[in-house]
Amino acid sequence: MSPDAHCPRLFYALWPDAATRTALVAWQARLEGKPVRADKLHLTLAFLGQRSASELPALLDILAHIPARAMPLLFDHASHFTQLALTWAALAQASPALLDLRAACMHRLAAQGLAPRFEHDRFTPHVTLARQAPPPAIGDFAPIAWQADELVLVESLKSSGDYRILASRRLTSAA
Repeated sequence: MSPDAHCPRLFYALWPDAATRTALVAWQARLEGKPVRADKLHLTLAFLGQRSASELPALLDILAHIPARAMPLLFDHASHFTQLALTWAALAQASPALLDLRAACMHRLAAQGLAPRFEHDRFTPHVTLARQAPPPAIGDFAPIAWQADELVLVESLKSSGDYRILASRRLTSAA
């Protein structure tokens, strides 16, 4: 059991496949700042913060039962959160399927009394590429088409900075 196990820091995320991860790493090579490790690249669906271990069964149940299908996501440019000094891969347009998944997740969290107070309705879907980064230079980035088909519950291990996937769910394509 990790030292963080009594009150793990958790989030739900879409987890990229190997090809998407490789394409994101290629974008990182064109950016300044400290690149996020390739094995940590993801799109956060809901950051849950530090949670009691007793809440884990409910969070796992939400992951297992949230209505979701695989969805295409198209990243076409890099953007920047100035106050946080983060550069991130930005979507050409947030897909309705992604926004619906986020809304369903937040609804289920709220219904269980688990919705984080700090999340509210703010949601800027992105993949963080670099920290301590200046704004990216305007340039052409080869678009990244990602068929997002893996939803995960992740623990962020404060002691090591690593991520540990606690549970994963494969999302199927619409029939």
